[in-house]
Amino acid sequence: MVLTYESGADRAAEVVEGIKGQGRRGLAVQADSAVPEELTAAVDEAAALFGRLDILVNNAGVFLVGPLEDLGPAEIDRTLAVNVRAPFVASKAAVRHMERGGRIISIGSNVGERAVFPGLALYSMSKTALTGMTKGLARELGPRGVTVNLVHPGPTDTDTNPVDRPDAETITGFTAVGRYAEPAEIAATVAHLASADGAYITGASIHVDGGFTA
Repeated sequence: MVLTYESGADRAAEVVEGIKGQGRRGLAVQADSAVPEELTAAVDEAAALFGRLDILVNNAGVFLVGPLEDLGPAEIDRTLAVNVRAPFVASKAAVRHMERGGRIISIGSNVGERAVFPGLALYSMSKTALTGMTKGLARELGPRGVTVNLVHPGPTDTDTNPVDRPDAETITGFTAVGRYAEPAEIAATVAHLASADGAYITGASIHVDGGFTA
């Protein structure tokens, strides 16, 4: 397994050690997803280590929110570079190393379809764009035996969106099940799509959001 990181080298190293502790090979590559050359080089390095690529998970993202008047060109460019262009660039680089049975899975967001708070327009737009990319690539890569899917997580207990944040109760109230997800619950759907059992699923947008968009 190869992961990329922009910052947080220590955390990335911990993940790699955990992978190696399970008897598998792991590598962390520093790369800014907003820089196509760095992202492509990271994909190529991963392919060189393993000889080919089986699965690409596009998981990098930035969450820049605020009133329309406060979002300038820098915020717009950064959001689109990381949330939209990077998955496309990574997919383009990865598919060169994929054989039949390859998987491309992108991580979207529940607010791609339901922006419940003001200030989410830029972020929501960037995540909605992944739906079009997923459908288009699914059609293009299907004949080559590569599936392309999109997972939309709902509120999930992570470092950037902890369950104890001040507005967590309000956010939880938008779900049908009344709670945040554990990261493993999102990962389980990604793992299914990446497995042989997910071979007939492509071009799909799957909501793992506790009923947030119901």
